[in-house]
Amino acid sequence: MVSITQYNLDKIENLLEELGYKVRYEKGNFKTGACVIQNSKVIVVNKFSNLEIKINSLIQLIKEFEFLKEDLDEKQWAFYKSLLKTND
Repeated sequence: MVSITQYNLDKIENLLEELGYKVRYEKGNFKTGACVIQNSKVIVVNKFSNLEIKINSLIQLIKEFEFLKEDLDEKQWAFYKSLLKTND
């Protein structure tokens, strides 16, 4: 379980950035806390969501992606694997 802190949100954002994704915070009619803009590497997060929803939404998206170990350094890979083990 990832604790709900700004530090962990920053770590998730850094992980996604290293993987080539851009995370943007905007207002909108979201059914969930975040979405990927079709056919792009841009993730839009509802800026009005609380910290827990932002973190859980990004983790949920990360679980839908597949990354290779070569894409990340050792620390980032370990963090990525820990996110995959997070319960829904």
